[in-house]
Amino acid sequence: MVQHYSSSHKSTRPSAEARRQVVLSTIIREHLITGEAIGSHTVSENFAHATGWSSATIRNVMGELEEFGLLEQPHTSAGRIPTDKGYRYYVDNMLNDERLSKADLKTIEGISLGDDARTRPDRLMERASRVLSELSENVGIVVWPSLAENRLRHMRFVRLPDNRILVVLMSVSNIVHDKVIRIDEQFSQDELDRTARYLNAEFSGKSLSAIRAEIIELMKQEKALYDRLLRNAIILCEGSLDEESATGEVYVEGTFNILTKPEFASAEKIRELFRTLEEKSRLVTILNECIADDSGGSVRVRIGRENLVHSMKRCAVITASYSLGDEIEGALAVVGPTRIEYGRMMAVVNYLARFAFVALKLKSRLAKFYGIRPKAESPLKHSDSLFRRR
Repeated sequence: MVQHYSSSHKSTRPSAEARRQVVLSTIIREHLITGEAIGSHTVSENFAHATGWSSATIRNVMGELEEFGLLEQPHTSAGRIPTDKGYRYYVDNMLNDERLSKADLKTIEGISLGDDARTRPDRLMERASRVLSELSENVGIVVWPSLAENRLRHMRFVRLPDNRILVVLMSVSNIVHDKVIRIDEQFSQDELDRTARYLNAEFSGKSLSAIRAEIIELMKQEKALYDRLLRNAIILCEGSLDEESATGEVYVEGTFNILTKPEFASAEKIRELFRTLEEKSRLVTILNECIADDSGGSVRVRIGRENLVHSMKRCAVITASYSLGDEIEGALAVVGPTRIEYGRMMAVVNYLARFAFVALKLKSRLAKFYGIRPKAESPLKHSDSLFRRR
């Protein structure tokens, strides 16, 4: 799709820097559409009616951009493609805040519809990863915060058959986690209730990992009268702290979209990237590193070689955090080739992060406990319209 340079620019000759920005933007836009190297003829068609934009001028500008390291020329083509540095310059200096289309907004806000999404935060986040994949046509990732570090308001244990126990944990943010654990020792329901009452009375507001550490210390100090209670408490806490609880749950959707991208035509590159996407603890580390990057703004973007993991050196990783309270944060991301719609994807990730925060607040399982049925409307309908078209 060719977009001609606006006639409003005919009367003034753009500066050298302005020309470089316009040509770079045009090449990136065309490359995103076609995936091909872009020649000067394609660029010149965009400025066919603009004064001072001869083919020779455009070729000179493209040469300057190549000298600056913003473009490169593939061996088999006379055209140019953006480099990682070119994309970085484009993201940092040339992108304006992009408004999401009504279709994108409708897709994002649809994640909170349905009874399961209203009552199960994990279902909501699973849908969020699917939406990220659908809108980006790449990989969508959502990381649920580590249960081990989530400060708890209330705990409950329910005895099930076969030495299984249902653990119900309510965070200080009123988000409810439940999981079934299996332990070797048998507990009566009365023992479970007494242990829960003790934990709720003594450790409310603390995380599971902190509770476990304090109980271990108490067991060294308290009288034998409390040994049984403390022992039960430590068994149940340790049973609730498995590997998934320590790293957080990770929802990954759209991995096979990678197979459609020419940038990953090499079988070895695909296998290496797939291995990274399958290692959930590694993904958590990667996204946390991206979010911790002090580059300013609510959305973080790492492009190509900026990624520390070798298998991600050909990828763009667009991340944002969402909060469940003052301390606990989760993360969501789009992962794809460096040839990605940066403006639109940054807007999608940013909006979905804030939408998830509000949706989790309004549609937590606490509402179900009190018999409240949240309305099936957008949580941001009245509180946030930043990315809506007017």
